[in-house]
Amino acid sequence: MDKYECKVCGYVYDPEKGDTANGIEAGTAFEDLPDDWTCPLCGVGKDQFEKTD
Repeated sequence: MDKYECKVCGYVYDPEKGDTANGIEAGTAFEDLPDDWTCPLCGVGKDQFEKTD
């Protein structure tokens, strides 16, 4: 699964780790995150993330 990086603060969403502090289980693909999910560090929406290499 692809990782996505926040263009604002540099946080990387890793689907293998999920975002357990915010109720997102490990194994959740970025595309499957809820529409209202926000960056856990700076609070911007999913539209501010881009796929990393």
